[in-house]
Amino acid sequence: MPIKSFLAFIGFVMLIAATYCPLLRAFGIASFDVYDMNKPYGIVILLIGIVGIIGVVLRQLSVAKVSAWISLVLVVLLFAAAYFKIHHTFTFIPFKGIAGYLTSKIKYKWGWYLLFAGPIIAVIGVVTTKSSIVIPKEK
Repeated sequence: MPIKSFLAFIGFVMLIAATYCPLLRAFGIASFDVYDMNKPYGIVILLIGIVGIIGVVLRQLSVAKVSAWISLVLVVLLFAAAYFKIHHTFTFIPFKGIAGYLTSKIKYKWGWYLLFAGPIIAVIGVVTTKSSIVIPKEK
């Protein structure tokens, strides 16, 4: 396996590992990973990571490339959904000060760094890897 393909492999492994890392901490009590936030969405991210690993191992560059880009889009959408959910959770409270205080008690955790780093490394790995398909020349 070329070093750049190995880079994509490491990115997909990081993506899978990051789904189990804490992403949000609410009120200092509970930590949430991807599966606590949205279990079906987490399973889709996990499956895309597995498909990417299979694509790298079987040297199917197109499968790995599509999987890397899809994983990056899914992670960006998850971050956007978490951001909007946090900032609109307490809008039912008529007092802006209390709603702002409660919103400030929901913190982002270190898992986001790993969750973004995995797909970015995978995209860099598959974009810089050249196809190993050799087309014979005609005589």
